[in-house]
Amino acid sequence: MSDGQDDIQEKLAGIRAALDVELVGDNISDIAEFTVEKFEFRTESTLPAETREAAIGEIKSVLWERVEQLKERRKQVLADMFNAAEAKLGEVIERDRRASTKRPAS
Repeated sequence: MSDGQDDIQEKLAGIRAALDVELVGDNISDIAEFTVEKFEFRTESTLPAETREAAIGEIKSVLWERVEQLKERRKQVLADMFNAAEAKLGEVIERDRRASTKRPAS
């Protein structure tokens, strides 16, 4: 990784995580259970305990995969934001330098 990328990674580490993992975990459990209950309601059936347990476990697993994807995407978005901010700063500094060289001396 380049020095610039290292700097960005350090800055990213200092920014608080926007995802509260405990809250997400609670939501994932609720979503998994709700999904199974919704199926049972729609089909007017009750899944066997083993099937229900397996379904909830696998639903939670796939949802946690999504959370990991979101966390990675968040890192990418933050890195892009830092890059955009640094690029804009460079533009402003360069514009100011050009403007100051065109000003007549007082």
